[in-house]
Amino acid sequence: MATATSATPATPPATPRRSLFRKPNFAKLWTAATISLFGTGVSQLAIPFIAAVVLSASPGEVGLLSTIEFLPFLLFTLPAGVWVDRFPRRRILVIGDVGRAVMLATIPIAAAAGALTIWQLYVVGFVNGVMTVFFDVADQSYLPTILERDELVEGNSKLQISFSASQILGQPLGGGFVALLTAPVAVLVDAVSYLGSAALILSIREKAANVVGSLRAPATPAEDVLATEADESAVSSAAGVSVAVETAAAEADLTAGAGEVEPGRGMRQQILDGLRFITRHEYLGNIAATTGISNLFTNIGAAIFPVFAYRTLGMTPASVGLIGGLAGAGILLGALITTRIQDRIGVGRTIILGAAATGPVGLLVPIASPDTALLLIGASFFLVSICNVVYNVSQVSLRQAITPDRLLGRMNASMRFLVWGTIPIGSLIGAGLSEVIGVQQTVWVSAVLGLFSFLPVLFSTVRRVQTIPTAEPEAPVAAPA
Repeated sequence: MATATSATPATPPATPRRSLFRKPNFAKLWTAATISLFGTGVSQLAIPFIAAVVLSASPGEVGLLSTIEFLPFLLFTLPAGVWVDRFPRRRILVIGDVGRAVMLATIPIAAAAGALTIWQLYVVGFVNGVMTVFFDVADQSYLPTILERDELVEGNSKLQISFSASQILGQPLGGGFVALLTAPVAVLVDAVSYLGSAALILSIREKAANVVGSLRAPATPAEDVLATEADESAVSSAAGVSVAVETAAAEADLTAGAGEVEPGRGMRQQILDGLRFITRHEYLGNIAATTGISNLFTNIGAAIFPVFAYRTLGMTPASVGLIGGLAGAGILLGALITTRIQDRIGVGRTIILGAAATGPVGLLVPIASPDTALLLIGASFFLVSICNVVYNVSQVSLRQAITPDRLLGRMNASMRFLVWGTIPIGSLIGAGLSEVIGVQQTVWVSAVLGLFSFLPVLFSTVRRVQTIPTAEPEAPVAAPA
């Protein structure tokens, strides 16, 4: 008699993942980012050239420009995270784009009237910095609302590829625009790109649950301002937060314009929630430390790089633009290889590798001479860009995946405060050092200090992370007390 055997059900073949470009919302967001980034590549070259060459500002004044541009990340990032979690993120993105377009348009207008000064560049830099604070926090919090968690690495990689393409073409084109149109007029290209980005983002059709990212509606804007002023310097550490998002209740409160879903939790407490989540998290605190230290040391030299390039090394806008293009090529290569590196050595070790490899190749910049500048600085920017993308795609995707949706705005805002808040400090140090010890010596200090920025992630549990988590996070993972 035949023996009955139990058949194992056949495993259905895996369904091929749909291309993200076939998702209309992501396609629009990606296109908006690409257009804006191309314009930004032009102004990134044109505005420092205006300060260093057209206006003949001193090294300290040029360095101060970078300080002022990033000062808003110290002043406004934390409250921005609360506002991003309370209000429609798409609206914040559109306002940020339009506001920056208007401010940039004032530069060629003033230049045509013969009234352009370094002080106007400071004002434009500061106001645009404020707009960028809100835009960037909303932008990083917006992507997870239109993609699934297992799509975040691919989505971030595609955005990095856009950034790469903008660097490859944008900055070399910027050099051409500066030569053909003059630097002030070239800035208009960036202004127009912001308007194009705003129009595309405005056309995104959102699901009702994704319109707002918060559980609390403010009673009045004045209430938020008073709460912020009462605690501008608040910092602390942490506690668990539930991931449950009561969308229906939140929408009802927002529609009525009254009440709180989180009773008694004003802006101050919500800012502390974001900081606590990061500082007690076994991964995020060390990632924040590495990124913040790297930004601090790097920007000591970056703040006065236009003076170093144009005056010390005698480079032209075209050659500086070409170096920017090489950096863009590095970004492209980094975006293409990040997933492969993760698959081979794990996400955590990829983060450490990206951070550790950046320092040594940065030493190529200060040893450059007028004869070797294009070769050495170009090679440095290319290799540093690869390392930065490998690091950033990995750590940003990890951050987005392990953070509950209701905390995304505050997490990203707190992270930006901690890691971008060091940029104006480094720029200010660079501006001052350049006046005391000289421009090239300041670039040397920046490069040598940058060798040590990877240590926080090296000596942390980040190295144990193998893959990006795909499950919805139910609670923050706190470090042992």
